[in-house]
Amino acid sequence: MSLRRRLIPAMALAVLAACSGQPGKSSAQGVQGSLATPERRIPASAGDMRMSFAPVVRKAAPAVVNVFSRRVVRQQVDPFWEMFGLRSRSGVEQSLGSGAIVRADGLIVTNHHVIADGQDIQVVLSDRRQFPAKILLDDARADIAVLKIDAKGEALPTLAIDDHGDPQVGDLVLAIGDPFGVGQTVTNGIVSALNRTQVSEGDFSNYIQTDASINPGNSGGPLVDMNGDMIGINTFIVSRSGSSAGVGFAIPATMVRQVLNAAVGGAHAVVRPWLGARGQEVTPDIASSLGLPKPEGVMVAEVYPGGAAERAGLQPQDIILTVDGQAVNDPNSLDYAIGTRSVGDSLKLEVRHGKEVHTVTLRAEAAPATPARDERTITGRNPLTGATVINLSPAAAQELGADPFAARGVLVTAIADGGLALRMGFQPGDIIRSVNGQPIKSTAELQQALTAAGAAWRVTIQRGQQEVSGNFRL
Repeated sequence: MSLRRRLIPAMALAVLAACSGQPGKSSAQGVQGSLATPERRIPASAGDMRMSFAPVVRKAAPAVVNVFSRRVVRQQVDPFWEMFGLRSRSGVEQSLGSGAIVRADGLIVTNHHVIADGQDIQVVLSDRRQFPAKILLDDARADIAVLKIDAKGEALPTLAIDDHGDPQVGDLVLAIGDPFGVGQTVTNGIVSALNRTQVSEGDFSNYIQTDASINPGNSGGPLVDMNGDMIGINTFIVSRSGSSAGVGFAIPATMVRQVLNAAVGGAHAVVRPWLGARGQEVTPDIASSLGLPKPEGVMVAEVYPGGAAERAGLQPQDIILTVDGQAVNDPNSLDYAIGTRSVGDSLKLEVRHGKEVHTVTLRAEAAPATPARDERTITGRNPLTGATVINLSPAAAQELGADPFAARGVLVTAIADGGLALRMGFQPGDIIRSVNGQPIKSTAELQQALTAAGAAWRVTIQRGQQEVSGNFRL
């Protein structure tokens, strides 16, 4: 049986029991993280081995909450039973996870997948009080959501975000959350690895790995250091059984801070810098062909015309070794190093060009948003009726997880239930290339081409790395 990546998933029923500790005062005042660095030392005596994590738990646990959401779904009835008058009916799905209060007025961070598509989001505090929550910002790309509850002026216990610390492999950590809905639970372990990439499908996979037990329901809960500060959000596990096998991953506090700051500033989306260059991993074969002493860095495979990388002089086959002194060794780590900076920052890249290594300075900028999105839902009687489409730009592609380097076209972002587009097999993420041989460059052109086609359409799309065509008659 192969290994599977498991998001710490939803559970149907939640036992909303919470632990009863005395609330401790958090060092988080607002959204500024703790700058304290713990002293690292090994146990010096048998007495040291009997020391307890209780002081850390007393400080952190009161700010850890249970998050659950409900959504109504349509349950399809087998066509056989439809002949007897039975129709699809509504059902309720529930999702269970955890979260952490990071500001005393009720600001909470959790995972996107905990509240995704939720229509009724509830938060249960450690003292068992329950509050409805609203979403301030939901960042699917980073798998982070920021919620807000109304505490009626009460100052709630908070958890500091330590995004300036220096977690190291071997550091002791605690994972706090609500696994399986049994109530607030604390597990301990160590930081097993840092900067883990290529372990998830997300754009910003630069995770902290831990062997602290993480199970379904822990999603969104904090990974806490020995100062009682959050260094990450527990997000998913790798497991054959679906339960913890000691291989868990947490989103680093740097990414949490970026999303939180955007929410506090009133933004509904996080605008991240974009290098304007496509990276490629330097394999041993590539390193050998380029005469490199060892595989390292990220090779520039393509440069976007007019982007920051081109203006800074980067060229295909250049090797980016570091970003502001941080080593990068695959495209995901490069995207993370760039994407966690702020638009307008000055970045220093160490670049190998041929046999020479030099420093390139560039200004971090947002991906270009031209052409304008011009979002519209296709109407009329044609095979794409019910599809929501936008004009593809690097900014739109970055936001939606599409390829920013894809040639300009029209991107399908949603498919309506019951629409012809769904029945014809179109999917969100498809890029419409042409209709009846006419290249499609905008949503307006797409609607016009579909309307003018009559009763027969040949539609060419790009899906992933493949370009496919289909003939349709209605």
